[in-house]
Amino acid sequence: MSLDPGKILAFSPLHRLQWEEAQQKHVILYPEGMVELNLPSAEILKLCDGAHDAESIVEELELKFNQTGLKDDIFGFLGVALANGWIRAV
Repeated sequence: MSLDPGKILAFSPLHRLQWEEAQQKHVILYPEGMVELNLPSAEILKLCDGAHDAESIVEELELKFNQTGLKDDIFGFLGVALANGWIRAV
């Protein structure tokens, strides 16, 4: 599935995003294992909450971090997240 910037994104019900104290980072948990996330990836996935589309995720993160030009990186990561089934378009 390719990223449609206007579609609302939600975290997959088969996965769970949580802070893992032992690793001191956010992780994605799923039946087969765990994926450790860096801070930017976790910030992106937190906004895949069923209320944001890809464009609004970019806007919110650029505002939060007072930075521009994040669209390509965010869209790239969202494409990976969709391909891995971590998020879905709703």
